[in-house]
Amino acid sequence: MPSDPAKGHAALRRGRVSTPNAAYFLTICTDQRASGLTEAEVGANILGEMQAAQNDGVWSVRCAVIMPDHFHLLVELGAKLSLEKAVSRLKAKTSAGLRAIGLGWERGFFDHRLRADDDRLEVFLYVYLNPYRAGLCARTESWPWFHCHPDDWTWFRDYLDTDRPPPQWLAV
Repeated sequence: MPSDPAKGHAALRRGRVSTPNAAYFLTICTDQRASGLTEAEVGANILGEMQAAQNDGVWSVRCAVIMPDHFHLLVELGAKLSLEKAVSRLKAKTSAGLRAIGLGWERGFFDHRLRADDDRLEVFLYVYLNPYRAGLCARTESWPWFHCHPDDWTWFRDYLDTDRPPPQWLAV
């Protein structure tokens, strides 16, 4: 079947603009949505590479959560690399760890640029609640693969109930 250029990864890239200091909400998935990102070494490697990119001025990670088959992160892009190159760097530096357990990255990624006046709380809540809503941990547990920048944790933790989601957030 011929490829439709209006669909797929090419369509995701069309119109993508990288703006330094802009905030981007990203979703990066494993190939075939195969599970394994929350294996201890793999998850630690992903968090480590996110931090290394931050230390190198590629971006500032405001919050992130690693799920078994994908991860979400909210970043403020630096001036060193385009968004596409920043994600490519992260994938390249973590690919060996994924291959070691039989996984790979899905081609491309999903991104949404936040406007300056967009409410960041909604994104933080979405990221934070992801493992709870997926049933990966109980409300009384902390998800080990959640990361929040210390500057953001000072205001975000005020929305939580002893560092966990209030019961009403998980009500169906």
